[in-house]
Amino acid sequence: MKAIITVVGGDKVGIIAKVSAYLASRSINIVDITQTILSGNFVMMMMVDFDNAKVDIDTARKELTEEAKSLGVEVNLMNEKVFTEMHRI
Repeated sequence: MKAIITVVGGDKVGIIAKVSAYLASRSINIVDITQTILSGNFVMMMMVDFDNAKVDIDTARKELTEEAKSLGVEVNLMNEKVFTEMHRI
């Protein structure tokens, strides 16, 4: 199962490292990643693969939300199919 993670917040050192370390520790593979700085805000979008994950998507969502608090950013995680349908025109 593929999922989309978005991260938005003030730019600071370590955001990509912390999110990536979390994913690696749970065997969630990063399939694609893009990030930029928009008007001083850090914006990252990742496609990840849960096929070999040690946690389910709901657990990952909860744990990433906690990680986000320590970083001062917002993290959203949703199934790729849900994300695609929400953003289809």
